[in-house]
Amino acid sequence: MIARRNRALLLRSLAGCACALSAPIAAQTTNNAPGAAAPRMEAPKAQPWMKTTLSADARVDLLLKEMTLDEKLQLTFGYFATNADWLKTPVKNWVYPKDGLPASAGIVPGIPRLGIPNQWETDAGVGVASQRGPTPRLRTSLPSGIATAATWNPEMAQAGGAMIGREAFLSGFNVQLAGGMNLTREPRNGRNFEYAGEDPLLAGVITGHEIKGIQSQHVVSTMKHYAFNGQETNRNNIDHKIGEQAARQSDLLAFEIANEVGQPGSVMCSYNRVNGHYACENDWLLNKVLKRDWGFKGYVMSDWGATHSTSEAANAGLDQQSGWAFDRSAYFADALREAVNNGHVSEARATDMARRVLWGMVSVGAFDTVVNGDQATKIDYAAHAAVTRADAEEGIVLLKNTAGLLPLAKSAKSILLIGAHADVGVLSGGGSSQVYSHNAPTNGLVVPDEFPSGFPGPKTYHASSPMKALQARTGATVTYLDGKDVKAAAAAARTADVVVVFGEQWTGESFDVPDLNLPDNQNALIDAVARANAKTVVALETGGPVVMPWLGKVGAVLEAWYPGTAGGEAIARVLTGEVNPSGHLPATFPASLAQTPRPKLEGDPKLDRDSHPMGNYDIEGAAVGYKWFDKTGAKPLFPFGYGLSYTNFAMRGLTAAPAGKGIKADFTVQNTGAVQGKAVAQVYVSGAGWEAPKRLGAFRKVDLAPGKSQTVSVTIDPRLLATFDVASGGWKIAGGDYKVMLATSAADIVQTATVRVAAQTLGASGK
Repeated sequence: MIARRNRALLLRSLAGCACALSAPIAAQTTNNAPGAAAPRMEAPKAQPWMKTTLSADARVDLLLKEMTLDEKLQLTFGYFATNADWLKTPVKNWVYPKDGLPASAGIVPGIPRLGIPNQWETDAGVGVASQRGPTPRLRTSLPSGIATAATWNPEMAQAGGAMIGREAFLSGFNVQLAGGMNLTREPRNGRNFEYAGEDPLLAGVITGHEIKGIQSQHVVSTMKHYAFNGQETNRNNIDHKIGEQAARQSDLLAFEIANEVGQPGSVMCSYNRVNGHYACENDWLLNKVLKRDWGFKGYVMSDWGATHSTSEAANAGLDQQSGWAFDRSAYFADALREAVNNGHVSEARATDMARRVLWGMVSVGAFDTVVNGDQATKIDYAAHAAVTRADAEEGIVLLKNTAGLLPLAKSAKSILLIGAHADVGVLSGGGSSQVYSHNAPTNGLVVPDEFPSGFPGPKTYHASSPMKALQARTGATVTYLDGKDVKAAAAAARTADVVVVFGEQWTGESFDVPDLNLPDNQNALIDAVARANAKTVVALETGGPVVMPWLGKVGAVLEAWYPGTAGGEAIARVLTGEVNPSGHLPATFPASLAQTPRPKLEGDPKLDRDSHPMGNYDIEGAAVGYKWFDKTGAKPLFPFGYGLSYTNFAMRGLTAAPAGKGIKADFTVQNTGAVQGKAVAQVYVSGAGWEAPKRLGAFRKVDLAPGKSQTVSVTIDPRLLATFDVASGGWKIAGGDYKVMLATSAADIVQTATVRVAAQTLGASGK
């Protein structure tokens, strides 16, 4: 066991979703150098469980018959696999695990005699991440998860997932800790950038398709963080209270939809408590909802440091303890063996734990297409750059465009860029998901680290320069100022034809932002520049919603999020009109924190880690995001689903009728403008007795040439017409009239139709 003091230091330094140290079992250690390539594990092709014509269930059954109890239990315990040399304080018992890959999330040893591969684990949702150090792994980064959600394009999400899954596989990994989708209940949450917004349908569909893409590359994806991990403040201890009906109709519905779409091999349970029990030993969440009601066949892994017991966790549904030695004890090592031998955990449950791990691996083809160490030389970085750039371009949201300031006029002779190191790169979110750009220097940093305090730093910029990209696309003189001298910036702005101020908000794992303002006096900078030059564009690189006290003074605003390793080019292409912006907000931008359910963040950070702080999600229940604004009547700064274009669209001809247990809606979208563009048609539905006046029922992104139109058909899932009935454990649709609304955002309804729906009762899975 790690000493209390060292463990506390470790928690502060490695507070990632994949962080831990040490290996308690000597058989799992080695004197090999951490950077040594892991050997390939050849599967015994002649064995009956290697027949690919058999189902995953049948293959796993055959395997289990050959396994000893010790071999089954070996699959339930994982080791952190990062060289700890960079830790400022040595960690007791640190030994590098055998066959671990350097600067990675971890390894779970396989069983060579049966052809069971090691599980080589990597963070995270935007690409193959690397723990910090002098020579981190350099790969391609997608835009942040919230940026991909802003595309409203499931195919784009799946393509991005396939790209990072391919890089993971060629980097020697077969498990990717990706698939983050906690709903945006708290706009200050430091990890909102990793997730997919505030709506269960949008988040579930987008994340489900990313999972599907990753697993197409024979890499297990881990849907996370299950569940209600809505803030970073006191995340290891906070206890979120929420009623079952509200839970099923919000965050759990998002996970349920993503599970159906992506069929992840694994689910990662979160740090926090839910209704009194830690998420990783929560019988209701793991056994009853996930495994019984949804029929999840894969395995539940703990977040790194989220295991708190042996028998209780195993019996409550945890299948694998991750990243030893981040937890207080090696709960699923010798202690689990003893618990099984003593009958505190049944042998049948131990077999089930192994079955689930094996099923997750077999179902994605990890037995049949086995990783072969580091083959990064085979990565097609040019092709992958095109994938991430397209994702960034479709995720950029045009929030304001006065008098057609954008796209930038070809007549502009001078363009001044200000702030956010736009001369060299674009910002990235911090923490365990950090990907270091393949085109960056050896240390991965194009800007010296501005957050030298350890995790979740370093504060990293991807080497994709908006300035250079603009210089390549315009005949204007493009110059840059850092903006630290506000008076000098305003003076320079007066003489420029156009000014683009890059506003940044760095967020990261392990902390929440104090408010929704841009930090470091940036609001004053933007205000001063806009007063000096009305042709001021603001390009925001943020992890989530921010307020904009200067909004009325600037000419245009782009929300670019964290746009990934080709983000500079993506921003330049949108600014110049080479690409027509088509992103729409996946999260409401409040006008102030006073409009939100919790103006004061719950979970006092001054409480020690053994405390039991409480969070009340029953305040809003299932009325998350735009639903809260609809319910309270508050007017946001920008509504959910909002986004402008360089062209115009008309939506008309809405018809709706019952279809099966749901509703089918048809309508026409036409590009009435002069340039090619992509519209995001949104269909909301309104019923009686719900958590809020309306819900997003369906959406479709449509690409249209000028003057062209397309008829679209969408189906509204019956669960989005229903309420969850706790007494019966199923969904109930009340008979009566439902309004179906065609819209361009949650606040902009174009057309309404009324549909009479018969009363129906559905099962726990909504079927």
